[in-house]
Amino acid sequence: MFVGDKVQLEIGFAVARERLRRLADGGALLGSSEDAYDHGTTGLERVGVPGLAKLVRVQVRDLAWTEQSAGLAIRWEATGPGGGLFPVLDADLTMAPAGERATILTLAGAYRPPLGAMGAALDRVILSRVASATIRAFLAQMARRITGQPAAN
Repeated sequence: MFVGDKVQLEIGFAVARERLRRLADGGALLGSSEDAYDHGTTGLERVGVPGLAKLVRVQVRDLAWTEQSAGLAIRWEATGPGGGLFPVLDADLTMAPAGERATILTLAGAYRPPLGAMGAALDRVILSRVASATIRAFLAQMARRITGQPAAN
């Protein structure tokens, strides 16, 4: 299933690109990914799937960039007890200028619901909403980190 979202940053592209590079090099994508993933799986706990998995691996490719775009590939995986019950997300985090003082940050990806036909049914009922909320939380946190805004409470 496809998932994605975008947010406009009130910061110039060159500055945003450099800050994203620093965040990726410094491992901040791992923390933001874990926070967003925890936010999303909290919804699953409410429907009777508590504590089955924990995000243990985030893979990130090096930032590739030009003067007009920048991007990196991300993979999120859950493991541990019941880790196979959670989707794996493969996504591209990209940014592009949107004028002199604005940048668009986008995440577009795909996840595969687990458990075959039963997972597809669960996806229609709840997983797609969880995935969308998780992506929104991740992009919001990345936007705050890139722009230097304080964390949301």
